[in-house]
Amino acid sequence: MNSKTRMLLLVSFLLSLLMAKYYFRNKQGGQLKLSDWFKPRSRFDVIATTDWLAPVVWEGLFNRQPLEKYYQKQNITVGLAVFAIGKLAGNDLNLFLQSANKFFMPGHRVIFYIMVDTYPNLMPMQLNPLRSFQVIPLHEENWLYNFDLMCMKFLGEHILEHIQYEVDFLFSMSTNMVFESEFGVETLGTSVALLHSWWYFRNTKNFPYERRLKSAAYIPFGQGDFFYGSSIVGGTPENVLKLINEYLKDAIQDMENGVNSTYEKYLNKYFFLNKPTKLLSPEYSWNPKFKPPPQVRFVKVSHYPRANF
Repeated sequence: MNSKTRMLLLVSFLLSLLMAKYYFRNKQGGQLKLSDWFKPRSRFDVIATTDWLAPVVWEGLFNRQPLEKYYQKQNITVGLAVFAIGKLAGNDLNLFLQSANKFFMPGHRVIFYIMVDTYPNLMPMQLNPLRSFQVIPLHEENWLYNFDLMCMKFLGEHILEHIQYEVDFLFSMSTNMVFESEFGVETLGTSVALLHSWWYFRNTKNFPYERRLKSAAYIPFGQGDFFYGSSIVGGTPENVLKLINEYLKDAIQDMENGVNSTYEKYLNKYFFLNKPTKLLSPEYSWNPKFKPPPQVRFVKVSHYPRANF
C-alpha cells in the first residue's frame, strides 16, 4: 500500500468518525424543532408568531414536555441576575427570590446572581442542590445618576469575568416582580424579549419610541414591530452581552451629545435592529393593579410598581 492510498484511507476514516460523531450527537441530543413544542394555531385571539417567525409564548400555545426532555438531555444551567440597590434590597428582593426559588426553571440548575450595594437581609430559604446563590457586592457612588446604565455596566463586566462560563442561558429581571407560576423552559431562547403588557394592547402608531432624530435610540414614525418591556431580557450570555454593549455605546454617545433617553427606548431600538428569537407575552409581566384582559388567561409573573430609592 503506497503513501497516497494510506492518506486517502486515513482521510476517509476521519470523515467517517466526524459523521458518526455528528449523527450520535443529533441522535442523542436532538435538534428540537419549533413544531415539536409550539402550536400557533391553538389560539387566534393573540399574536402567536412574528413576521420574522419568532414564537410568542402564551399559555395554550406550547407543550412543555418535549422541551423538558430536550433541555434535560442538554444538562443546562440557567442564570438569573437581579439588582438590589437601596430600598430595593429589602422586601422586594425577598419576595422576588422566594417566588423565583419556587417557580423559576424548576428541575434545572439555576444560579441566582444577586448584585447589591449593601449586603441584603435575606429571609431563610430552603434550596435544593440544583440551585445556588452568588451575592455580588457593587461599589458605585452614582446609582442615582443613571441606575440602568450602572446596572448594565456591572452585569456586562460579570458576564465577561465569569457568568459566560457558568450558564447556558441568562435572564436579567427587575426586582419588583413576583413569580406566580412556573417560569419554565418555554422561555429559553438565543435572544428573548418581553412584550410590554400595556403597549401590546395599544395602536402601534402610539408606541413611545424615541422620536428625536439626534438620539441613537431613534425609531422613525411608521416603523417598529412591538414595544418591548425592560423588566425581563434574556438569551445566551453572548447575546445578552451584545445587547448590553450596544446599549452602553448608544447611551454614552447620547450623553456626549446632550441627549438623555431611557433604557427601555434603547432596548426597543436594539430589538428593532436585532430581532429577538423568542418573545414573552404580557402574561410574564402583568401589573396586578389592573384586571387582565381576556387574552391574558394566566399571569405568570406579577410586576409591581417600582419602589423609590
